[in-house]
Amino acid sequence: MKRSLLIAAMLLLCTGCSATWKGVKEDTSSATTWTNDEVNKGATSVKEKTDK
Repeated sequence: MKRSLLIAAMLLLCTGCSATWKGVKEDTSSATTWTNDEVNKGATSVKEKTDK
């Protein structure tokens, strides 16, 4: 009984960690893209204001 409970807990922990790690990697990738887009928009806005 204790052994099967331990195995179940280990499986749950391992799958939970891998799902969380995958989410962290995706979020970090998305944040980098979002940040680059925002920087480019800001730079374009500044350029338009200074060119006038």
